Amino acid sequence: MVLVTKSLQISVVLAGILLMSLPTAAGDDSALSDLQKKGVVYRMYADGKKDFPEVKDLSPQEVMERMNKGGLVLVDTRKPAEMQVSMLPGAITKKEFLVEPNRYKGLTVVSYCTISYRSGVFAREMAKEGIPLYNLKGGILAWTLEGGRVYDPQGRKTQRIHVFGKKWNYAPDGYQTVMFSLWEQLF
Repeated sequence: MVLVTKSLQISVVLAGILLMSLPTAAGDDSALSDLQKKGVVYRMYADGKKDFPEVKDLSPQEVMERMNKGGLVLVDTRKPAEMQVSMLPGAITKKEFLVEPNRYKGLTVVSYCTISYRSGVFAREMAKEGIPLYNLKGGILAWTLEGGRVYDPQGRKTQRIHVFGKKWNYAPDGYQTVMFSLWEQLF
């Protein structure tokens, strides 16, 4: 029987934590066409939507059409680190929205995240408070796969998109994906 010293155990644990905390580039998903990726993204959204069936959603095309007419507010429900990579045009953060949600009364408010699961849960919670929100069907992934543009924090168009993890790595061809490390996904 091999005895492991306490300092060796601590070293192994710390090395594991360090490895989990390193950011990772998303894997190569080039084997799928953008059309195939859309299918995967919309199936993932439909599966998650089972947890908030009462929330109304809008497709990326519907949101793009409404944006051209005005009277629409996009609310990004992702973590700040995700928003540092890119956001939808003119989007505000969930934190900004929650400061004064009644300010947006009478406007079409659409929440989103990577695949629109977290934003669907947010929309469900807001509905309980009497604040109606739509959810972007398929999130930022569907948005970009449908030809929508994303912007960096300085307002410049970008071809970078944050995906929450490898499970969601379905950005369109030509996009660079960034994802959380396992540690960041857990916490």
